Amino acid sequence: MSNKAVILIVDDVPTNVQALALLLKEEYAVKVATSGARAVELAGQDPIPDLILLDVQMPEMNGYDVLKLLKENSDTAQIPIIFITGKDTVEDEEYGLELGAMDYITKPIRPSIVKARVKTHITLKQQYDQLVGMATHDQLTGLYNRHYLSDALDKKVSQAKRHREALSVIIIDIDHFKNVNDTFGHLTGDIVLKAVANIVYDSARKEDVAARFGGEEFIVVLDNCTAQDALVKAESLRSVIQALHPQDIAVTASFGVAQMDDDTQRYEDLLKNADTALYIAKEEGRNRVVLYEKTLL
Repeated sequence: MSNKAVILIVDDVPTNVQALALLLKEEYAVKVATSGARAVELAGQDPIPDLILLDVQMPEMNGYDVLKLLKENSDTAQIPIIFITGKDTVEDEEYGLELGAMDYITKPIRPSIVKARVKTHITLKQQYDQLVGMATHDQLTGLYNRHYLSDALDKKVSQAKRHREALSVIIIDIDHFKNVNDTFGHLTGDIVLKAVANIVYDSARKEDVAARFGGEEFIVVLDNCTAQDALVKAESLRSVIQALHPQDIAVTASFGVAQMDDDTQRYEDLLKNADTALYIAKEEGRNRVVLYEKTLL
């Protein structure tokens, strides 16, 4: 996979698209669209663009309409957009900037100006992404951190309740992890944590959230997933972790599984239920999966 930044060029005139693509393709990975609708579609597909060069005057859906739609979608809202347009009045520029555009380039384009402004905004976007990554991810394992998990799970509970969809969580706790640190040292303990985290990460679907909850605990939030499906996934994870043997150390984990039910008012309720099931798993001998049921109380 290319490490080049991705730029989406949008213009209803193919020759304009070709000119910009030719100008930028050596330094960047280029995607192109010749309509507003296609631009919105491509902007939401992997790889998500790092920058969009957007023509204002297009039939059916103009650049302003495209910008509004992109800003309404959480997946595309943070993509910086530079308008490329023949409309160069102060009012036009003000309107675009108020909508959320980052910059304006007027036609006819000057290659040196386009390159310079693109480079500036790509650099700013990469710096922003790095800061966001540091704020939302656990430094050791690379999984999402507890702060991000709280926000994401709160939104997922609200969405699942609104759309009457299944939502399940799995809490994973490495068994007797203190013994690993005490016996082999904290550096080896970190290797074990990262090895387990990699398994958790690799098992997650795009729509799931895999996070380090703290210490040796991990959480996986499963969209559109029933308790029975979550049990199957948890059992698979348990088996893979047991067979892992990082640094030739036998490692097992205990699992608590819970599905959102009618009594779930907040995401904390769902986590509490999964934690209750995890406690039972530990009490019953560890290295096992337990599903939360009200009869456990």
